[in-house]
Amino acid sequence: MKPLIVLLLAFFISLCSTKIFRGNYDLYLSGRIAMSVMLVFTAVAHFTFNKGMSMMLPDFIPYKTETVYLTGIIEIVAAIGFFIPNLRVVTAWLLIAFLILILPANIYATIKHIDYQKGTFDGSGLGYLWFRIPLQILFIVWTYLAVIKG
Repeated sequence: MKPLIVLLLAFFISLCSTKIFRGNYDLYLSGRIAMSVMLVFTAVAHFTFNKGMSMMLPDFIPYKTETVYLTGIIEIVAAIGFFIPNLRVVTAWLLIAFLILILPANIYATIKHIDYQKGTFDGSGLGYLWFRIPLQILFIVWTYLAVIKG
């Protein structure tokens, strides 16, 4: 829920800012800014809650902590890549692939009731998937529309 709030809040602040400073609303720029802010926000969690995020990965995946750190770095690099014109579209497609690849970890964490912030097994459970899967789809569509189409 927090990433969605960050995404929408950053979008509306950016949209108003582009109107004030540029004289018109720039949906695509605001969309890229919002997605970048959200990615940095979620990347911070990879470094802050690394124990709980490591628990989100199935047992067969080695180097869990390192994987969590790497995925946090990927999110930061993507946030920056959206603003490098020659890399923008490639970054967006790689982020879409990344978002698809991390969905199983979110499903696994939900099934195991993992609360990544506390690093415990008392998370919200399967009901969360009714929110998480549409949220992941929203992030993919947002990236496509704001970055690739924009």
